[in-house]
Amino acid sequence: MKDFTTLQYLCLCTFSFFIQHCSPRAKASRGKDLSKTEYYTAADFNTVEKIDAHVHFNTDSMIFIQQAEEDNFRLLTINLDDVNEPPPMEVQQKFALQQVRAFPHRIAYATTFSIRNFNTPDWQQQTIAYLKNSFSSGAIAVKIYKVIGMSLKDKDGKMVMIDDARFDPVIDFIEQNHIPVLGHLGEPKNCWLPVEKMTIQGDKNYYTRNPAYHMFLHPELPSYESQMAARDHMLEKHPNLKFIGAHLGSLEWDTDELARRLDKFPNMAVDMAARVSHLQWQAAKNRQKVYDFMIKYQDRLIYATDMGVDNDTNPAAFKNSSHVTRIREWQFFATDEEMSGPDFKGSFRGLKLPKSVIDKIYRENAKKWYPGLRDL
Repeated sequence: MKDFTTLQYLCLCTFSFFIQHCSPRAKASRGKDLSKTEYYTAADFNTVEKIDAHVHFNTDSMIFIQQAEEDNFRLLTINLDDVNEPPPMEVQQKFALQQVRAFPHRIAYATTFSIRNFNTPDWQQQTIAYLKNSFSSGAIAVKIYKVIGMSLKDKDGKMVMIDDARFDPVIDFIEQNHIPVLGHLGEPKNCWLPVEKMTIQGDKNYYTRNPAYHMFLHPELPSYESQMAARDHMLEKHPNLKFIGAHLGSLEWDTDELARRLDKFPNMAVDMAARVSHLQWQAAKNRQKVYDFMIKYQDRLIYATDMGVDNDTNPAAFKNSSHVTRIREWQFFATDEEMSGPDFKGSFRGLKLPKSVIDKIYRENAKKWYPGLRDL
C-alpha cells in the first residue's frame, strides 16, 4: 500500500508539472515577461531607447532636446549647404557644436561640404580642410546634398553629377578616414511628376513651396533615372565607402527597386527620414511585400524623421507635431492596428515587426552604420 501511494504521488507531480508548464495559459503567463516578449505594443513607445538619425537643429532653443528626452530619443543633427535653404553650413555647424557640447550623450552631428567655390582651382583643398576641421570638432559623418545633380553647374554651364571625377579626391579622403556618408542625392520620384499626380501629400506641399526643386517644371535638368545612375556609379567607384542613402535612397516608391540597390551595394544602408509615409502607401496596396522587405533588410534600415527647428519655430506646435508623428510611425512598425495618415487617402494596417527588428531599426542600426553614435 505504501509503494502504491508513492507511485500515485509521483504521477500526480508529473502531471501537475506538465499542466503548469505546457498549457496555453502557462505559455501566455510566461509571455508577460517583456524581456521574452516577441513584439512591442503602442504603450512601449516611451520605454524603448531610440535614435532619430536625421534631424536639422539650427537653433539655440532647447525644444528639440526636451521633446527628444520625453520621447526617449537620441539625435543626429545634419548640416547641409544650399543657398535655397539658409542658414549656411558654418552657422549650422555652430548650432550643432553648441548642442553637442551641452548634451554630449543626447546629440551628435554630421558635417557637410560646400560647392559654392566648386569651379575654382583649390576647391578640393578647401573642402578637405573644412572636413578635417569638422572631424577634429567631433563630426561623425558627412552629408552630400542634392545640390549636386540638381543645381550645380561647371564653368561651361553643364550640370555636375556626383560621379564627376572632381569629387573623387574628396570622397577618397572620407573613405580613407572611415567616415560614413549620408547621401541625399536625387529626390523622390514624385519630384518629376505634376503635383496632381504625386502620391504623397507631403511631396505635394514641399514642391509647391519649393518650385526650384520641382523637376517636372525643369525638364532641361537631369532626369530621375540619371540621378540614380550617377549615385550608383559613384558607389561603384568607391566600394569601401560606408554609405547611408537618405530618404530611403530616393527609391522610396518601390521596395523592390530599393532591394536591388541594397543587394548590389553591401556597404549601403538607408534612412527613412520623411519617407515612412511612402512605406505606408505601399503597405496599403501590399502589406506583405513591405513586411517581407523590412524583415529581409532589417540590418540596413535606419529610423529617422527629417524634423527641423530654427529660431522661428513655434515651440508648442513643434513639440506636439513631432510627438504625434513619432507615435504614429511607431504604431505602424510595432502594431498591426488599422491606421490612416495625413499623406494619402485610405487606410493601411501596421506591420507589427518583431521586437528584435524594431530594436535594430530604431537604435542598433544607427550605431552600426554611424559608429560615432555608440557613445550616445
